[in-house]
Amino acid sequence: MQIPAKADYAIRALLSLARSATPMSATQLAEEQNLPPKFLGAILSDLRRAELVVSQRGAAGGFKLARPADDITLARVLRVMGGPMAGVRGNRPEELDYAGVAQPLQEVWIAVRASLRLVLEHVTVADVAQGTLPQAVTQFTTDPDAWTTHTP
Repeated sequence: MQIPAKADYAIRALLSLARSATPMSATQLAEEQNLPPKFLGAILSDLRRAELVVSQRGAAGGFKLARPADDITLARVLRVMGGPMAGVRGNRPEELDYAGVAQPLQEVWIAVRASLRLVLEHVTVADVAQGTLPQAVTQFTTDPDAWTTHTP
């Protein structure tokens, strides 16, 4: 699974908003997270349409979370920013139809999606912002092999 820059930036902006007691401007968010300002502006618009952030105009304006940070899962943000988490050639795994020896492959893709959900549906913006990751994450990160990249 590749996490698109759009999703990574959206999560980072939400983390900054979760830690801020006051609304933050797009410029402040871009500077704090070292993000491209124009791209972040489009991302914030997407987050607003998804009702994850709200914006206020005026001197004390800016962006803030539209709901508590512990109500925003990383899975939700990824879906808003990039669609389904585990698509295969643009299709949902349950929609695939393999024949012959490849038939069990559909179950593999469904298992991949389920394992992504195991982590991403249980991690909230608040968990990350507070540094209190749930067991759904730590059960994997304590394995030293998880920290290495396997190459072909």
